[in-house]
Amino acid sequence: MEHAKSGPSSWPELADVVPVPQDDGPSPVVPIAYRDDFHEVMDYFRALYFAGERSPRALRLTAEAIELNPGNYTVWHFRRLILEALDSDLLEEMDFVEKIAECNPKNYQIWHHKRWLAEKLGPGVASKEHEFTMKILAIDAKNYHAWSHRQWVLQALGGWESELQYCNRLLEEDVFNNSAWNQRYLVITRSPLLGGLTAMRDSEVDYTIESIVANPHNESPWRYLKGLYKGENNLLVADERISDVCVKVLKNDWSCVFALSLLLDLLRLGLQPSDELKATLEPTRNSDPEMADADLTTVVCSILQKCDPLRVNYWSWYKTALSSDIS
Repeated sequence: MEHAKSGPSSWPELADVVPVPQDDGPSPVVPIAYRDDFHEVMDYFRALYFAGERSPRALRLTAEAIELNPGNYTVWHFRRLILEALDSDLLEEMDFVEKIAECNPKNYQIWHHKRWLAEKLGPGVASKEHEFTMKILAIDAKNYHAWSHRQWVLQALGGWESELQYCNRLLEEDVFNNSAWNQRYLVITRSPLLGGLTAMRDSEVDYTIESIVANPHNESPWRYLKGLYKGENNLLVADERISDVCVKVLKNDWSCVFALSLLLDLLRLGLQPSDELKATLEPTRNSDPEMADADLTTVVCSILQKCDPLRVNYWSWYKTALSSDIS
């Protein structure tokens, strides 16, 4: 920054300000060893903050304090009060905060400040905000702050037009990107341009099944597929594509936990197993004498006990619950 090399004690506009040191009490047990430049900036900041001064020099001082500690929420709050009092150019402020955010992309205070600015500036900045979050997500595709901000901008300011295409691109780059799957679900359920989940369900099921077949051990599309029928279990069971993809995957890998788990849900919800499904599970049933006379739901649960050791206790409980239901 322009004044980074000279502390506020050398600024002519602060010549009349008496710095206020930090009050740690008469006998601090473990005083923090602040750097001298930090001490100086914060002592001057406290003087203007306690005086409630909203001036250009106070604004400049908050920039110095933020550079030294971008996580200081008190400084950010005071900066917002000053910006409002001075009727400052908020587009210039957006440029300022983006430079800070690029070096501190997981800082809560920065993203809160950014949202405050976007709220003030309105829908006209939606495109610019989306461009910025894309830039951050290109560096870290799982940045929660960037995703949260992007979703807020979509719902508050707009910019839905190309969001589904953006999700497509992210999933083409990395189909295991669970954040992109989550964003895709937001788009198809909340976008005012796509007609909602009912209108999008059929094409989304095809898209998701294609992804599952290509990478059956990727948990995200399995969860996404089930989410496409949220609150409509009757449609989930009735859509033959759902049970068919389970069978298709299990034919190649009988131990695929995600296929087995979804199949178990379908059976519990009333799916009538096809001959193909029965034939797919028959070798596994025949390999264990204890499963010879068991119903198909119990067979699937027994398989899960074997191939999902991390959740073996859960499947054991589930199997017991099944027995109780049957009896």
